[in-house]
Amino acid sequence: MRTSLPTKIALWALAVVVSAWLVFPSIIVIPLSFTDKASLVFPPSGWSPRWYERFFSNPAWTMALGNSLLIGLLVAVLATILGTLAAFSLRALRNRSLANALKLGLLAPMIMPGIIIAIGLYALFLKLGWVGTLHGFVFAHTVLALPFTVIAITVGLAGFDAQLEQAALSLGANPLSTFFWVTLPNVLPSMISGALFAFVTSFDEVLLSLFIKSPYLNTLPVLMYSSVTRNTDPTLAAAATLIMVITTVLVITGLILSGRKKHASVL
Repeated sequence: MRTSLPTKIALWALAVVVSAWLVFPSIIVIPLSFTDKASLVFPPSGWSPRWYERFFSNPAWTMALGNSLLIGLLVAVLATILGTLAAFSLRALRNRSLANALKLGLLAPMIMPGIIIAIGLYALFLKLGWVGTLHGFVFAHTVLALPFTVIAITVGLAGFDAQLEQAALSLGANPLSTFFWVTLPNVLPSMISGALFAFVTSFDEVLLSLFIKSPYLNTLPVLMYSSVTRNTDPTLAAAATLIMVITTVLVITGLILSGRKKHASVL
């Protein structure tokens, strides 16, 4: 069934309007971060980079940014390792009902309300003494990021031709060599994509971080939340712009890697 030209134009117009409606609240933060006023007023009457200068000259902001980057990198590594092990384990299971049940459990953090996970982890961390610790942040954020790595790597394995492994084994390669020289290179783009999404998940996380933060360890989103309750100077907009740019670049990179993997599997 072919779509008429007026219908296509109407659909494209609707898509543009909806996209603009969704994106505009985020885009508006960028000009606010360059305002020359000491308040969040739109549109800005003048332009100045002084709020970025204040951000990078303030130890509290730079330390929070460094904490977010460090925690995000550790979460990306840990979530990718665990996601890879989980995806390969699910692939090896012969009982598909059991595999689907385990997959549902791994994806539960995506479905469950974040406040429930935050309360549960907070109660657990109080007993373990992990509240306000680096490893506590990494473990908590990994719980939220793991579903994204599992999905990305599972999709990569779904497009992988298992006959390549059989061919390598039949030619004398052992299972370990086959994994590192045949399987891993084919799913590596999916692993990188999953790692990028895991990093973004950790870097953006605020609700769970509010429960497990301490005065000595703050992430950038938590500091932004605390800042907006005290004052609303445009340094907050500068921090929001930095987060938006970093996460947007990483998400686009992850989508490009996923698209290339799908294209290669089709070819």
